[in-house]
Amino acid sequence: MYLLSCVHVRIALLCVLGFLPGTVLAQVSVAFDAAEKPIAFGVGKIEEALQKSGQKINKSNLTASRSKANIVIEVIPDGAKVALQKEGFSVAYEGKTLVVTALDPVGAMYGALHVAEQLQMGKTWQAVSREKVNPHLTVRALKFNLPWSSYRQGPAMEVHQEVTRDLAFWQTFLDQMAENRFNVLSLWNIHPFSFMVKPTNFPEANNFSLKEMEEWKQFWTTLFRMAKERGVEPYIVNWNIAVSPEFAQAYGVLERNDTSEIVKRYTREVVTQVINEYPDLAGIGITLADWMSNFKSEGAALPDMTPKDREDWVEETVIAGIKAASRPVKLLHRSVLSADPKEMRRVINNANLPDTTLVEIKFNWSHGHSTPTLALTHDSHSGQRDDGYWNPIPDNYRIQWMVRNEDFFILRWGQPDFIRKHIAQNVAPYVNGYFVGSEGYIPAKDFSHAENKHRTWDYAFEKQWLFYQLWGRLLYDPATPDAVFEAAFNNRYANEVGQPLLQAYAAASQMPLRLASFYNATWDYTLYSEGFLAPFPANGGYYDDVSSFISIEELIDHPTLDPAYISIADYVQATVAKESIPSNRLSPLALADSLEADSKNVQQLVRQLRFNASPTLSCELDDLETWAYLSSYFADKLRAGVALQTYQLSQNKAQQAKAVKLLTRCLAHWRKLSAITAKHYQEVPYIHGYISRGNAYKDAERFSWAKYLPQVEHDIILAKEAKAAMTVGEGR
Repeated sequence: MYLLSCVHVRIALLCVLGFLPGTVLAQVSVAFDAAEKPIAFGVGKIEEALQKSGQKINKSNLTASRSKANIVIEVIPDGAKVALQKEGFSVAYEGKTLVVTALDPVGAMYGALHVAEQLQMGKTWQAVSREKVNPHLTVRALKFNLPWSSYRQGPAMEVHQEVTRDLAFWQTFLDQMAENRFNVLSLWNIHPFSFMVKPTNFPEANNFSLKEMEEWKQFWTTLFRMAKERGVEPYIVNWNIAVSPEFAQAYGVLERNDTSEIVKRYTREVVTQVINEYPDLAGIGITLADWMSNFKSEGAALPDMTPKDREDWVEETVIAGIKAASRPVKLLHRSVLSADPKEMRRVINNANLPDTTLVEIKFNWSHGHSTPTLALTHDSHSGQRDDGYWNPIPDNYRIQWMVRNEDFFILRWGQPDFIRKHIAQNVAPYVNGYFVGSEGYIPAKDFSHAENKHRTWDYAFEKQWLFYQLWGRLLYDPATPDAVFEAAFNNRYANEVGQPLLQAYAAASQMPLRLASFYNATWDYTLYSEGFLAPFPANGGYYDDVSSFISIEELIDHPTLDPAYISIADYVQATVAKESIPSNRLSPLALADSLEADSKNVQQLVRQLRFNASPTLSCELDDLETWAYLSSYFADKLRAGVALQTYQLSQNKAQQAKAVKLLTRCLAHWRKLSAITAKHYQEVPYIHGYISRGNAYKDAERFSWAKYLPQVEHDIILAKEAKAAMTVGEGR
């Protein structure tokens, strides 16, 4: 009788919820202001979640239906009573009604997204947890380089031209931005303005036909509107003193670094015109570097610009153009090589803009995915930190850390605790946000993955969904639990793989962070962690003339980025001299042990997850296994470096033999990861177009892991041929 009654109750419940054939689907009524597009977007996600659980949604007007609705989503005028801030939300119950409250439509959208997420995790709307969340950081931005008038050049940029002109791509990209709580989209290229307007007084600044300009106008207008409808503020950012090739030819000026009056006037006027013609454009950005530095432009004998000259130019052009516009926009002032904090403060103070200016600073230069310790910024070639940007704390601007990713584009990545620790260590009263993104990589067309049954995504950022979800959600609320990310895996693969998968990602994703912390790098192409490459020399350290691949000799001699790490050369020198190692320093051998432990953990989890894995999940597991072998490779190479350097300083032949044995193990690791990646990844363009710039190696023009097997083997030869009692760097 008891069993029968339980079955009847279960059947009755399923009928009510509409899960049995022939039953009427249960309806959940949601009252909201449909005129507010961000809220409507959030409700759309609630609708998707309800449909997945077999329920229907009844959407109604907030004013007419509030008292009758199951779920109410509303914006209230005064948040003081409920301790809400802009873009924050609360979820509570009024009797049996679930009420989402916010100060603004974007906060209400985030509240609706929270409800949708809870439904996706298997809860009913009546069981959604009570929450009150305010954004931890005001600015949660993505950096996106555009492939036209692009700063980086070559096939890795050009391949994205068609996709990034497709508004369907941008709709999908902006959807994930909203769902992940990003609120700023910064679009970067050398000179965006000639693609946006036909300048009134300089019509020859571009050669687009009337029809082509109409198409560009529709593109930008729609893109900016879609962003606004999802609570995302669009910015355009250019590289300082630059004009289009057409402008340079028509008006007899240089494309770069021409400070003539005609270029100043054009820049000022075109900034104003762009702001006036695009009402949904939220901000204009300027970056002080490159052509504003002490470089000669196109061979011309131009005078060097001082920091004051550079800031004066910004003041007389970009800021003057902003102030002349018919409406206010925000200013993004990027602080890099050629900036000076005193001059920047002067110009921002003089501007007296109504909104807080954003001052973006690169965290650990181009390799923010390294140590969460701020070891260097991008404001001087010396690599020294300059706290003049935030000391004393400014009144009218705030710092945003730019966490660049030039270190992994192909393999999936996700390490939640790194992001949490980064935020905890580096958010201060003068910091209000982060930018996240790449310079040499555009997350649009996925040209690295082969067309096979593994591939169920359209765009590259969709494959890297965990990267974006972790950064966006944790910048909004660092207390977001791992259960949220585990549930995202479960929703994708319809089984309970979330917990072990996230655990595997957290361990696997340490490898590039540790390499970038150990191997000091500066600008973009001085390190590519997932490839174990250093195509260009950074400041300090030894470089061979053989390959982009980081050889055993380079690993020994190169300085570390994280001050808590000890280089191989320094560690062996101290060990041979019988000097004690401070307890707060991490030795290469201790680092190797951590890498090996992570590798073993990942490989064990991957073996468990392989059972009944779908093709797409198998693809993710292949990435994890690749990271595991990269971790093993790095671990054994560190140990080999210590052994080889010990031999060279102590003449202990046993240490040389040990190094050869470890490097032979490294070869086995590299062969395994090459075989895994060759199954589903193609050779891709990497630094094509930059070979002629200085000391780059031609073997980095295109990348695949298998391509560098000869260099892995070459390390063994180097160890066998090494000479004892060799001073560091001598004879190499």
